[in-house]
Amino acid sequence: MLRISSVGPRDHVIDLGSGDGRIVILAAKRFGATGLGVEIVPELVRQSVRSAQAAGVADKVEFREQDLFATDLSRATVITMYLLPEVNMKLRPGLLQLQPGTRLVSHDWDMGDWQPDQTVVLPVPDKKVGLEKLSRVHLWVVPARVEGLWCGAGGVELRVAQRFQVFTGSLVTGAMSRAVVGNILGNTLHLAAGGQLAFDAAGRLRVAGPVNGLLSTGTTLARATGSSCSG
Repeated sequence: MLRISSVGPRDHVIDLGSGDGRIVILAAKRFGATGLGVEIVPELVRQSVRSAQAAGVADKVEFREQDLFATDLSRATVITMYLLPEVNMKLRPGLLQLQPGTRLVSHDWDMGDWQPDQTVVLPVPDKKVGLEKLSRVHLWVVPARVEGLWCGAGGVELRVAQRFQVFTGSLVTGAMSRAVVGNILGNTLHLAAGGQLAFDAAGRLRVAGPVNGLLSTGTTLARATGSSCSG
């Protein structure tokens, strides 16, 4: 779970339903991250604290006895979960509001029609839960919210419809119009036909690679404040 989400020293990992704390402790000990484990069973929280001290990472991790639905997730760059599907679905609206680029990793259970960006299947011959002797590790990257109209110089218009990390729309430059489709990975839009648009510090979309033969590298588009680019 930590490898698929590329955890490193700059990450803060929050494990929801952290059990004995092993994921958060490993994130700190092996990958140099900081972390928070959230668990409702008091003895497991106490065990986690003892284990963190024994592992020498007590200064990098914290464990709290609290309801995961009451947990502030805004500091997380990575969230790990081994929760039932209905719990994942209750969490999903809040997870989608996290900073674009936040990585979410779930052991076995998915998030309904929000398809993972990546899934790894691992054989687990001695697995005691479920009928299959394997585990599925799902990764999602919270997508930027790009739905709407974007406007650029010279009459450029990009209209985007978005469902989770998948987008469709139309790109208009002057008299030319082309359909666009692709995927959003964090703050970057990857077009199926080639080309990328990424958010800059000002919240505009900047073309990072030629798009559909209509937009050149460096072109910027700003989110429209009205229903059209002209007004």
